[in-house]
Amino acid sequence: MSRLSDRQLQIIDAAIELISEKSIQELTIKNLAKKIGFTEGAVYRHFGSKTDILLAILNQFQQDAAQILDKVCTSEKSAPELIEDIFLHHFRYFTKRPAVTAVIFSESIFQNESRLSDGVSKLLNMHEEALSCILKKGQDRGEINKDIRRQELIRIVIGSIRYTVTSWRISRFNFDLMQEGKRVVNAIIQLIKT
Repeated sequence: MSRLSDRQLQIIDAAIELISEKSIQELTIKNLAKKIGFTEGAVYRHFGSKTDILLAILNQFQQDAAQILDKVCTSEKSAPELIEDIFLHHFRYFTKRPAVTAVIFSESIFQNESRLSDGVSKLLNMHEEALSCILKKGQDRGEINKDIRRQELIRIVIGSIRYTVTSWRISRFNFDLMQEGKRVVNAIIQLIKT
């Protein structure tokens, strides 16, 4: 993705605020333009559609995630440490930008939009590849249980994290995600360690 202009970043931030204040259903070009004090045409000059804005939000998270995921296969840290690093990094990101969770974890907005579902699929694949690498290294080093296939371990890890973040969002961010996230990650590690 090419670098976003300052105006595009402003629109993305306003979109995230609008989602946070109202809901993802309230994210329309009309509502966004009103919030920023632009005309709808001015918003359309920077983004062709609501889908383009949602894709930009997804891409921002993807770029942030890539910073940590790209390093895991070459890291000398233990598999449990790497799993903890990845997910605590994500919990920090979501704590700073809670409305982003409504974009990343809302399947309903992707049902009829292949570009969004492809974006989420790419994000999921990035995580699966990184976790597969971590778990393989961990199993080879005797750090991770070999009795469970890597694909099932990946589902356990990603599913648990997803459930924790979704519960946080549905509760209207009513608990400390970092604190609960640490507990969940520690429990996962205890379950999958040898």
